[in-house]
Amino acid sequence: MRSKQGAIALVVVLCMAAPMIAGIHRLQSARTGNQQQDKSDERAAEHSATGQTRASMAVADRVKLESKLVSVAVTVSDPDGRAINGLTKENFEIFDDGVKQEITLFNDDDAPISLGIIFDVSGSMNGIIKRSITALKSLFETCHDDDEFFEVAFSTRAQLVQDYTPSSSEILNRVLYADPKGATALYDAVYLGIEKARQGHRARKALLIISDGEENNSRYSGGELGRLLKESDVQVYAVGISDTYVGAGTLKHLTGMSGGRAFFPAEDQLVDIYSRISLMLRHQYLIGFYPTGSEAGLRRHKLRLKLNAPKGLGHLLLSYKDGYQSFQ
Repeated sequence: MRSKQGAIALVVVLCMAAPMIAGIHRLQSARTGNQQQDKSDERAAEHSATGQTRASMAVADRVKLESKLVSVAVTVSDPDGRAINGLTKENFEIFDDGVKQEITLFNDDDAPISLGIIFDVSGSMNGIIKRSITALKSLFETCHDDDEFFEVAFSTRAQLVQDYTPSSSEILNRVLYADPKGATALYDAVYLGIEKARQGHRARKALLIISDGEENNSRYSGGELGRLLKESDVQVYAVGISDTYVGAGTLKHLTGMSGGRAFFPAEDQLVDIYSRISLMLRHQYLIGFYPTGSEAGLRRHKLRLKLNAPKGLGHLLLSYKDGYQSFQ
């Protein structure tokens, strides 16, 4: 009888406990579910934050890529053509269409160069070539070991007479025994020189014209050559060799458009001028910026550089390319 009553009591207890156990189980399940939901929400939030971060990084990268660096090679010299080195970033200010820009690149390293010699062997150079070649040797005396050279000779037509070489003697020998004659295709020679210089393996690229500046037989017009000069990153220097300098204006115009400079030395100044040009090529400043604030849609931008030189240096000249084509 007692066993039967005990069994009945146990059943009653179990029946009463069952709802409690079920409630506890539901509570634990709810807690587990909430914890899982919380973790899921945390993962979703992390994923969203990561996605936003990546999106922000992608936008930043895109902005950086779309803002292309503009770099300008600058030569600073005194009125006699002596290169001035040792200046710092703080000595320069640069303006793009009148808007001052932040200089983000500044370099004055003595870097190797791809240099093209554009040599006039036309009839108007008769009696001048040999002494010019003798003086030209001084240009190569300060050359960098990694410099490379090529040569274009021109009279009635322009011709590549020496492809890229590290040997200065090969350049000199190509025109040493030239017989000056014929008309003068100066524009064609400079055009050919720019296209060849663009193929150079060095970051710095330049041409040196040795001529009296006469032009009377080119296929390319002055306008066509001017457009190529504006589009290229090749600086053009010139040594005017003539007793009358009838072509001085032409040489000044071509070199000025490229950011270079023309010289018209007397015969006894030739060696010194070539040495100075070599040093000018060696000691250039590379200044760069990411354009901001300039008017949208412009195809060509006007650049202006201002030099805040240390006291005591006197009047200094800046040679640089004063514009660039829009990236758009």
